[in-house]
Amino acid sequence: MTGAGRMRSIGRAIAAELARSGADVVLTGTSNSAQPRTDEERDSGWRDVESVAAEVRELGTRAVTAVTDIADEDSVRNTLSTAFKEFGGVDILVNNAAAARAEDRVPVTDLDTDVWDRVLRINLRGTFLMSKHFARQLVDQGHGGSIVNISSLAGKLGSANSSAYCASKAAVQSLTSSMAQELGGEQIRVNALCPGIISTSRLDDLPQSTWAKIIADRVPLGRAGSAHDVAAAVAFLTSDEGRWITGQSWNIDGGQLTIR
Repeated sequence: MTGAGRMRSIGRAIAAELARSGADVVLTGTSNSAQPRTDEERDSGWRDVESVAAEVRELGTRAVTAVTDIADEDSVRNTLSTAFKEFGGVDILVNNAAAARAEDRVPVTDLDTDVWDRVLRINLRGTFLMSKHFARQLVDQGHGGSIVNISSLAGKLGSANSSAYCASKAAVQSLTSSMAQELGGEQIRVNALCPGIISTSRLDDLPQSTWAKIIADRVPLGRAGSAHDVAAAVAFLTSDEGRWITGQSWNIDGGQLTIR
């Protein structure tokens, strides 16, 4: 799975939930120096994917780490080679990595083209490259598998000052639909999850009082989701219990968006 290295994150919760289900995992992330650490991570000596891997091993399954640029095709190939070398094949791919909030949160008229390209490079190109190469491996193995793309409610709702992010996540949902139709004959299921407001370090960019008001106004269940809420859905979709589900983009949002 990609994007597994942050301390308060969906990726960390997914890795742990897959381990509880008995899965050995390859965890990809950036290096410790690639993006700013939170105060919490610095104070605890957090070590990116190495810390998550240690937690997975404590749960009784194997974990291998790989620093991966998912938007670079050679880097993706190397990660697939690592997975094959360590475990002899793959059964599940979780595309969780996403561009951090940065200079992209501005009106489209003020959005720098390089910033647009960076968001699409990670969120969409990275998901495409990982899916392309790992799906080939699943096809070659001949016993099916499961791909879960972590999209966002933003890809359905859209929002002001987030055009690159929203466009990239809408594209991930469309990619999910196409891949599900292409790979279904190989018994490879492809689904997306669309989290709403999830209590991770990504909420640190606004005061808690602001988030509390947004949640009260928009979320019928009256709370932010937890990373485990998303992880539990991943575990279900990748299990035998989810074997009749493919091509879906499920909202994990406390009721913020219904029907679609």
